[in-house]
Amino acid sequence: MIRENSTLVTSFILFGLTEHLEMRPPLFALFLTIYTVTLVGNLGIIVLIWLDPQLHTPMYFFLSSLSFLDACYSTTITPNMLVNFLIGNKTISYAACITQYFFFAIFATTEFFLLAAMAYDRYVAICNPLLYTAVITKRICIGLVAGSYLWGLVNSLIHTSGLLRLSFCGSNVINHFFCDLTPLLKLSCSDIYMNEMLIFTFGSLFEMSTLLIIIVSYIFILMAVLRIHSAKGRQKAFSTCASHLTAVAIYHGTILFMYFRPSSSYSLDTDKMASVFYTVIIPMLNPLIYSLRNKDVKCAVRKVIGRKVFSQ
Repeated sequence: MIRENSTLVTSFILFGLTEHLEMRPPLFALFLTIYTVTLVGNLGIIVLIWLDPQLHTPMYFFLSSLSFLDACYSTTITPNMLVNFLIGNKTISYAACITQYFFFAIFATTEFFLLAAMAYDRYVAICNPLLYTAVITKRICIGLVAGSYLWGLVNSLIHTSGLLRLSFCGSNVINHFFCDLTPLLKLSCSDIYMNEMLIFTFGSLFEMSTLLIIIVSYIFILMAVLRIHSAKGRQKAFSTCASHLTAVAIYHGTILFMYFRPSSSYSLDTDKMASVFYTVIIPMLNPLIYSLRNKDVKCAVRKVIGRKVFSQ
């Protein structure tokens, strides 16, 4: 519940990506295109996996979960940005701002854990193929996805609760295009030491723990692949991991750049551009990465299209 007596600011103004009016129409067209591709790509992956029985495997269950997550992730940020470009009204209420951050934090943290779960799935598939169906059961898959969302919820509740205890009594202009935590803390007239400690503690814990799971999984995968004698066998094993590795490198690379670089190199403009990349661009890239680099997905697309053509 929002306590009115501790919050003097009742709304915020999102500064956005640019203050130049002439840039709004082209930026609106650009981000509308990106958002459309994001929704079509991610929802298309989900429908494709649902329609093709050959894709009813743990690997593609995780992929469909990632696609659903990316669609939700992008929807938390992009529609409000598009409205701001279109009508120029950059005001957002206090409640709406906190709500946007709450869902953003859930989806961003969940992606950490879901990518780690997908790395574990690839580890079992390549290092213990005979035990794969016994280890990666439907129950385990659902548990890993549910656990990812649970940790996302926990992290979001921690930081959102920290925001709700703060007072905002000065400027209400957020130098960002959405309600991110760091720009909000800069506006607070309360002591934010505890919030900063929570960011450092849980940010480091979640980032490093999930990244460690991914790194260790791929170390064992690499060792197993190098023991394969045939070049064709090694190529096939690596091809099942290439899409996931690409997604991990892009997502974690951007996050590490955003939050773990020296404070002397911080720039608000640089941070906003990096934020655009991991909140808007990455959800669009993931379905493209998995569809362009995955033979099973491309084969399923051809079968579905062929089925449609034949039925007509």
